[in-house]
Amino acid sequence: MPFVSAILLTIALTLPAGAADSATADRAGYLALARTGWIYELRAAMTRRDLSIPVHINGRDFAGSALCIVGERPDPQTLATLRGFSALARQVFGRPLPMRYAGPEAQLCGPRRTVVLRLYSGWPPNRALSADLDWLNATYDLGLPRGRDYAATSPGQAQTFFGRRGAATHILVQQGGEGTANDPLARSYFRSILLEEMFQSFTFGMDVLAFHRSPRFLSKLQEVPLNIHRLPWGSAAFMRALLRSNPQRLCAFDVFMMYAVAQAPVDQTTDPAFLDWIETRFDRLDAQARDTLADPRFSEVLDPECRAWSE
Repeated sequence: MPFVSAILLTIALTLPAGAADSATADRAGYLALARTGWIYELRAAMTRRDLSIPVHINGRDFAGSALCIVGERPDPQTLATLRGFSALARQVFGRPLPMRYAGPEAQLCGPRRTVVLRLYSGWPPNRALSADLDWLNATYDLGLPRGRDYAATSPGQAQTFFGRRGAATHILVQQGGEGTANDPLARSYFRSILLEEMFQSFTFGMDVLAFHRSPRFLSKLQEVPLNIHRLPWGSAAFMRALLRSNPQRLCAFDVFMMYAVAQAPVDQTTDPAFLDWIETRFDRLDAQARDTLADPRFSEVLDPECRAWSE
């Protein structure tokens, strides 16, 4: 459930009727989803943020960045998901996504263009999250209030900040640990939340609320609204409800949009020109997405059927 920090993303959230009726690439459905998930308006949401700092929305800016893991070491399921996404990103963007475990603190990542991924199990590490963001604030001159306390608002969340010394992305995701290795529900759940944060962080695609259930989803971005605030994070009921609300892996549309972000000659992917470019290159992008979905190297993170949890 990522967001661009200090920016409120105002987007239309309903999926056009019939857009998810087919597994094939429906031009109208794809373009409607692309418009909803990427062509959004920005306005300041954090009044104390320094509004003189420019904002630049384009997932292509992540090409050449590195993934720095802090907090807990990745468990086997997390590592498999990260390796799958890293391979996919290299296929699409043409550049590797190196990753390393740095230790308990984000400041051990260093100042290069880095995406910080904090992993945890159990209770959210709010103190460590606050320390991470304080370090990013000082390193990239983000213009955020110093010494502020931050708290996790969901098991998976991502924040991209824009500062005078560059952009910084922080992802916080819960993982299951070794004890969930033989639990299909837990494996699917923890893969799903990590994959969603990674995909949205690297493409700047926003959640699309699907108010009307359709026979089939088109995108990992789509979510059926849920009221699960009283369920404990990581409980079987919570995991099952979340997995039923959107696809477990990335779908054909998501890969299509990754290629679009990687190739479009636009300054920002929030520009309507991005949608115009997609329309003119639609068939080529669709073919690239289909070829990639058919590649078994990416089966850990892709699902041609775009399925939610059904058990």
